[in-house]
Amino acid sequence: MTDLVKISTANGVMEIVWNRPDKKNALSNAMYRAATAALAQAVEDKSVRVVLLASEGDSFTSGNDLADFASAAMGGEAPAAGAFIEAIAQFPKPLVAAVAGLAVGVGTTMLLHCDLVFVASDAKLTTPFVNLALVPEAASSLLMPAHIGHRRAFAMFALGEGLTGEQAAQLGVANVALPAAEVLAAARAAAAKLALRPPGAVMATKKLMRNGEAILTQLRTEGAIFGERLKSAEAMEAFMAFQQKRAPDFSKL
Repeated sequence: MTDLVKISTANGVMEIVWNRPDKKNALSNAMYRAATAALAQAVEDKSVRVVLLASEGDSFTSGNDLADFASAAMGGEAPAAGAFIEAIAQFPKPLVAAVAGLAVGVGTTMLLHCDLVFVASDAKLTTPFVNLALVPEAASSLLMPAHIGHRRAFAMFALGEGLTGEQAAQLGVANVALPAAEVLAAARAAAAKLALRPPGAVMATKKLMRNGEAILTQLRTEGAIFGERLKSAEAMEAFMAFQQKRAPDFSKL
């Protein structure tokens, strides 16, 4: 367990809170493992009716800790993101998200598996996978075009274009965009309401609304390609450029 993720449960709601504000909540392997374990606990604990994802500081998450990715690309510890992504994609109970500030990469794609999303109006959601010579993950290559259309989704993935919180709400990626100071309270209020609903009916409704088999198949296909890309010469150049604080040069690759 790590203190970089705060986990608490009260009145049927488990809160998983990213707690690395000094790094804009960049997700390390330890943070992924802690969140994955919490989700597994929430599945088994009948007193947990809802899980709320939130964050400390001014960002939801700036995405994967690139130091961990760079280490994995050079033969170090494998990223722990995959297990978290599978856990959140298969989570049977309602997931609610409170999103402030940056939501980069997995910070955006995990929202596609949430049932209610409350976002700050000035938040910025981005999925710049191709910038790092990688590919989309978390079944986002299936789910994002379904939400916002192929061309806008491709621009997010391949060009790194983002959505504001207002745009995310307009396009259906979020339920509502609010002033940043109101986001967490709104998400908590919705989670509290869900916790009072009949849990069997809520979970059955969620299951009916999602093609779990198709999502899992796409997620695992993406994961295999993502793993290959992580070890590519293009990815090595992207990570080296990040560490050296320069623009990557893919012209000779």
